[in-house]
Amino acid sequence: MKPTEEPTVQQLFDLTGKTVLISGASGYLGGAMARGLAEAGARLVVTSRDARRAQQTASQMPDPHQVKHVGVELDHMEEASIEQGFESALKQAGQIDVLVNNGNDPVGEDWKNATAEAFSRHLQNATGYFLLARKLRNHVVERQSAGCVIMIGSMYGVVGSYPETYEGICNASPVAYHTMKGGLIHQTRHLAVYWAKDNVRVNCLSPGPFPSEAAPAGLAERLSEHSPMGRMGKPSELKGAAVFLASEASSYITGQNILVDGGWTSW
Repeated sequence: MKPTEEPTVQQLFDLTGKTVLISGASGYLGGAMARGLAEAGARLVVTSRDARRAQQTASQMPDPHQVKHVGVELDHMEEASIEQGFESALKQAGQIDVLVNNGNDPVGEDWKNATAEAFSRHLQNATGYFLLARKLRNHVVERQSAGCVIMIGSMYGVVGSYPETYEGICNASPVAYHTMKGGLIHQTRHLAVYWAKDNVRVNCLSPGPFPSEAAPAGLAERLSEHSPMGRMGKPSELKGAAVFLASEASSYITGQNILVDGGWTSW
C-alpha cells in the first residue's frame, strides 16, 4: 500500500457512519463507554429493560454529528425481549454495525450463601450476550457487510479475588460473577474463530477495579492495595479501549481479551 493510500490514525478511529447497539449505557461504566463511542462519531442504539430509561439515556449522549441516538426497550435476560428489541432497533436505526454487550443482571450472594436459582440466573447474562451476538452476526451477513461484537468481561474472569479485600466490608466477590465472566471470555474466543470468515470480529473488554461512589466504604482503599498503579480506574479510562475495539483501528484483532485493570492481572 502506498503511503498516500494508507488510512490516517484519525480515520482508523473514526466511527462516523457506524451504528452501535450498547446495553447498560445508563450505568457507571456503560455510560462512559457509550459517550466515548458517540464522541467518536457513532450513532447509538441504547437499550434498557425500561423503554423510558433507554430513551432518556440516548437523549443525554453526546451527538457531535446530529445523528440522533435511539433508545430501545430490550432485556437481554429474556429471549423474547431480545428478538423484539433487536427488530425494533433495526426498524429505528436501519442497521447495526457494532454490538457492545455491557448490560448486567447482578448477583449479590457469595459462595457461602449463593442459591442454585441465583447462580443459574446470573449465568443467563452470558446466554443473553450470545443471543444478541448471533443476532448481530446474522444481520451483518445478510447485509453482506462487516460487524463487530464487544463483550464486556472482567479481570475477575481471569483471576480470583483476594479474600482479605472484602473481609469486614461486604460479601466476597460472587462466585457466579467470576464463573460468568470467565465463560464470556472463552465465548469470545469461540465465536471469533467461527465468525472470522463472516467478516465479524469478536473481542472482549475486561475492566479491572472501577468501584463507583456507591461502593461500600473502604473497599476502594482495600482494592488499591493490590493494584500495581495503587489506585482505582476512572470510567473515562475505558473510552479509548471501547473506541479502539469498535473501530477500524483494531481491524486485524479478533478473539482477544483486552484488560484495562491498572496492571492487576500482571502480578
